[in-house]
Amino acid sequence: MIVTVTPNPALDVTYAVDRVALGRSHRVREVREVAGGKGLNVAGVLTAMGREVMALGLVGAGGEAIAEDLAARGIRHSLGRVDGTVRRTVTVVSSGDGEATAFNEPGPRWTAQAADTLRALVTRTLGAVRPAVLVISGSVPPGMPVDGLSALVAIGRAHGCVVIVDAAREALAGVLGVGPDLVKPNHHELAEVVGTTDPVTGAARLRERGANQVVVSCGPRGLVLVDDGLAVRASLPDALRGNATGAGDAAVAALAAGLAEGRSGVQLLADAVAWSAASVLEPTAGIVDPAVVERLRATVVLTAEPATG
Repeated sequence: MIVTVTPNPALDVTYAVDRVALGRSHRVREVREVAGGKGLNVAGVLTAMGREVMALGLVGAGGEAIAEDLAARGIRHSLGRVDGTVRRTVTVVSSGDGEATAFNEPGPRWTAQAADTLRALVTRTLGAVRPAVLVISGSVPPGMPVDGLSALVAIGRAHGCVVIVDAAREALAGVLGVGPDLVKPNHHELAEVVGTTDPVTGAARLRERGANQVVVSCGPRGLVLVDDGLAVRASLPDALRGNATGAGDAAVAALAAGLAEGRSGVQLLADAVAWSAASVLEPTAGIVDPAVVERLRATVVLTAEPATG
């Protein structure tokens, strides 16, 4: 069992247009609305890949649409309530070149009561389902305490979970001191926290500050895992065009599944590249086709080098 926590869920709205042009009106060819937020995307991918998962989060007014979509897709979930209106993310996808442009709302402002509600929900769920892995993933809402994610990591540790954190900026920096088992920044987020986009050097700095394992996503160049003395790089021979907005979430899903199943670092990374690439070929985040994952997994290129960063 894997539990995902999404501090700031969203209703993901995707507009399909012929081509995006700044300063012009666009005719929307298709609209899709699905439950979103990074942790919910992770749960969607895990469900599609046949893994047992429970998704947690807090939603404001309008959150019924998120719950309905999760239920329709067979994603187990437990959502608490927070004051305010659920946030929306709008992604505009150009059918001409597959490029995606996203607009992410900040979400409802939290009070101290909201933080207490989420901690209680996580504690209660972990005690009931006893998962192997806890994934804490996504943006933090306005007003969330600075130690909000650290408190969730501590709860996971107290329940014997392997804890994965996928966060950015101050949220990532703040959680390092409590020693998450794995963090997964992208190369931009890495630079914001440690001042370099070099995945090996940057990952080494994150490990010095408390992370155990680090996986850095580098867009079309694949993923880099840095562990004790070793850096493993994984990529596909050819970059795929499509909607990359959920690629990092699919990678986190693969990492969570692999850790829950006792896979090694090399196996973890190869799976993460295949799951991530498969998600690029889907119109919305949080979805993969297992047959596509299997096909792509056979083409992953792996290299290893000393982690001297």
